[in-house]
Amino acid sequence: VQLQASGGGLVQAGDSLRLSCAASGRAFSSSAIGWFRQDPGKEREFVAAIDWSGGSTAYADAVKGRFTISRDNAKNTLYLQMNSLKFEDTAVYYCARRRGWRSGVHPPHEYDLWGQGTLVTVSS
Repeated sequence: VQLQASGGGLVQAGDSLRLSCAASGRAFSSSAIGWFRQDPGKEREFVAAIDWSGGSTAYADAVKGRFTISRDNAKNTLYLQMNSLKFEDTAVYYCARRRGWRSGVHPPHEYDLWGQGTLVTVSS
């Protein structure tokens, strides 16, 4: 499986943006996928994740109620709908694959395959 994130851009605080993560390979539909973000000089942090079926999701507290993760296995695509964006959401966003599934916040080391990121810049 290869992953490629897209959809980033420059928006104003309060705006919405939808990120996509296109996957190649048949293993996408059987894999849990997550979104992470990273600011320069900071550690990569968990944003959200979804299990292979789309039936279970997990979110970081910082984005709960504002971001929604979803997937379309027929299109091999993962989405992150980001509403009510804040300045502190500015970061490079990455999608990544993990083996298995569990609830709660996921650290980056639980993910074994990463795509290139897409930059989201929120102006205040």
